[in-house]
Amino acid sequence: MAPRNGQPVVGRLGKAPARVDRRTLNFAQYLHPTLPPAPAAKNWTDKVIDWQTLGNDQYGDCVEAAALHMEQNWSAYEGPEEFEPTTKEALDAYTALTGFQAGDPSTDRGTNMLDALNFWRNQGIGGNTIFGFAACEPGNTEHVRDAIELFGAAYIGLQMPYSAQGQTVWMVPPGGPVGPGQPNSWGGHCVPVIGYTPTQLICVTWGALQPMTWQFFQTYCDEAYAVLSKQWADTSRPDPDGFTLDQLRQDLAAIPG
Repeated sequence: MAPRNGQPVVGRLGKAPARVDRRTLNFAQYLHPTLPPAPAAKNWTDKVIDWQTLGNDQYGDCVEAAALHMEQNWSAYEGPEEFEPTTKEALDAYTALTGFQAGDPSTDRGTNMLDALNFWRNQGIGGNTIFGFAACEPGNTEHVRDAIELFGAAYIGLQMPYSAQGQTVWMVPPGGPVGPGQPNSWGGHCVPVIGYTPTQLICVTWGALQPMTWQFFQTYCDEAYAVLSKQWADTSRPDPDGFTLDQLRQDLAAIPG
């Protein structure tokens, strides 16, 4: 679960500031006291063996790359075959969402995650659409565990500190979230979290698996979403006790496109 070759992987950032929309469903309203606690560890990281950077080593398309990595991982577990996203698909979505044009740095300004989620639901990214999404409380450890356990991933935004640049495991520096550890001192980043242990979460970024500590997540996460893929929505998997998946489906279907 370490970064490629055990070395820090550094690419481009590109998550725009978080935006709130009152129409966004809240994940918490579908979690009931009878929902069993998520397991202490969950691993959706062992199917995909070749993650690609999807242009995020050169451009600020992390929001689109994260969506495509989620589609890839979902298909590896639920689809008849693994979906293999391309850099063109990531950059095409980046262009459609933001007006990005390769070769014009002034257009490489990043993407708002909520805009991307709505686009993903209605137009699709890489030819794939999602059934819907619900907002988690930023930094809520139980929400992110439940999202990963129930839906195979959590789509999260981070206010990255400059101190993370040289870290093989993203963590809050010893001096705390000040100076180089100040939130957003590096910039905004979007990643899918696809596994966790009692001590860390595992995300995909810049073509590799990247661990972060729970403290890092709680300190720097400024938005997070549970995303219901078409593969998960269409499955015959029964609703877990304490989670109203059918009600979530109905509420998502009632939201205008």
